[in-house]
Formats: sequence, C-alpha cells, structure tokens
Amino acid sequence: MPSGPEWDQALRDVALWIIESGTRSPEGVAPIVQAGHPALRAVSTPYDGQLSDEELAVLVDVMHRTMRAAPGVGLAAPQLGLPLALAVLEDPGSISPEHAEVREREPLPFRVLVNPRYTPLDEDRVSFYEGCLSVVGYQAVVARARRVHLTGADEHGTAVDEVVEGWSARIVQHETDHLGGTLYLDRAELRSLAATDEFGARWSAEPSPEAAARALSFPLS
Repeated sequence: MPSGPEWDQALRDVALWIIESGTRSPEGVAPIVQAGHPALRAVSTPYDGQLSDEELAVLVDVMHRTMRAAPGVGLAAPQLGLPLALAVLEDPGSISPEHAEVREREPLPFRVLVNPRYTPLDEDRVSFYEGCLSVVGYQAVVARARRVHLTGADEHGTAVDEVVEGWSARIVQHETDHLGGTLYLDRAELRSLAATDEFGARWSAEPSPEAAARALSFPLS
C-alpha cells in the first residue's frame, strides 16, 4: 500500500477533483468508476486526516448525493476513484413486507463509515442477489454473514463498535469489501450471474433466490 506525504497529497488531489466534479454537475454528483479501474482493486489507505474537516464534509455530501442519484444503498470512496477508507450507507428499506421479512431488510438511516472493519459473529450465512454501482448491468448471488461485528469511526471521529444484522449487515460487508479491493463478484456464486435486463431482473425481484438456483443450477449456502 502506498504511503507517505506525497501519497496523502495525491489522495487529497483526487478528493478535491471529486468535490469539484460534484460542484460542477447539475445534479451535484460525481462519476462512478466501473470494474477495471485500479482504485477498485487497491487496498484503500486508512483515513488519517488527509482532508480538512470542511473538505471531508463536502466529499461526504457529494458521495451521499451520488449514491442516492445512482440509485444505491451504499457507496465507497474507491467507487469514485479514491482509494481512501471511507463509505456512505443509506437504505430506505423494502416496500414489500414479504421482501422485508425474508431479507431482514429494515430501513438504514444515512451514515458514514471511516476505516471500517467487520467480523462475522458466527457461521450463519444467507444468500441473496446483489448488484454494484461499479458493475453496471449484472447481479449475482452472494452468501454473506447474517450478523457482523462492525468497528471503525464515523465522519466526526466517534468510534463505531456495534453488531449489525440482516440486510444492513450485507450492505456493511459489501461496502467494506470495496475498501479492501474486493468486488462482490469475487464472493459470488458465478452460475447465478444474471443481467439486469427484463428477464434477469425477475430473479432479484424474488424475495429469495431459490427459483434462480433451480433454474440456473447453482447451490445455495
């Protein structure tokens, strides 16, 4: 992992470019990079004051607007081309009571994670379709821990140390993985891979992927 004053300045320069992009955009958003961009495969540098408090606040605001506009429920800084250990999360929840129950998908208020790490609490894993704003047009089933211990900090430097469950735990894992250079496809059951076209969208529209597993011949954890 690169380090040192010159690297920190390079990260700041990228962050300021993202902020400028968000300022110039009519929607206030920055471009999301796609699979193949080096930032998505880099181990992110821990955040350690590379930005001023004001710059960090504006960057977080641009990330929030970009995530919402995409739309998505999480966005990590590497997805904007910035390999810095920052992520934003927000999930309105599911409008379907059945989906909400099966996926344990409760609303997740907006939050910022700085230098997050997670550890599965047990062997309980659940499998559902996931997509990614940096892998547009595809989705695949990923088996993830149902409950994780999340540590790190928020944007104000307040320590985070909590247990996260259900769909929110999936979002935490997905976004934190980005900070380690891991895409969801690296953890996916690749036989489940489907386009997000009219046909493929039917699989993720199901509360759980049992029908897709039968049709596409892949195992479920």
